Amino acid sequence: MNIRRAAEADVPGISAIYEAIHDREDAGLITTGWQRGVYPTAETALDAIKKGTMYVMEDDSGNILASAKMDHNQGEEYARAQWRHDTPPERVLVMHTLVVAPEHEGHGLGRNFIYFYADRARSLGCESLRMDTNVRNLAARRLYGKLGFEEVGEVACCFNGIPGVKLVCLEKYLG
Repeated sequence: MNIRRAAEADVPGISAIYEAIHDREDAGLITTGWQRGVYPTAETALDAIKKGTMYVMEDDSGNILASAKMDHNQGEEYARAQWRHDTPPERVLVMHTLVVAPEHEGHGLGRNFIYFYADRARSLGCESLRMDTNVRNLAARRLYGKLGFEEVGEVACCFNGIPGVKLVCLEKYLG
């Protein structure tokens, strides 16, 4: 497996994962709190790629297995979280929209992506990792907890165009 910065040619692969997750949500198999056509979309991925903040995990054949955006953007919702560490914004790396292709779930890809995220943060001199997930996304919350992220609070908001969202904000201090 290889994790690299995404290119525009990766949009169809990333978007296919988003659609597969939306399909599973629509079928009642998972709960992410996302909405098809609102978030995430192909435009979500393309915007992040243009900013240089989207990363993909691919197999040896170049198939996209997972993706996530990493940047220093702590949206307005983050200002209402009760962060445990008073880390300067430029020393915080935030992960957004981590997805794993459903057919590859349960093989440690999400965990490995988070390890990459932490390594990337360290290489940038960051002290804190921050992320959020919908309060209803229990699978993500379990994974993040197992990997040392602490839930620091919930923030009610309209998030990425989806009204009535309750975000769980998570933090891991690297020191």
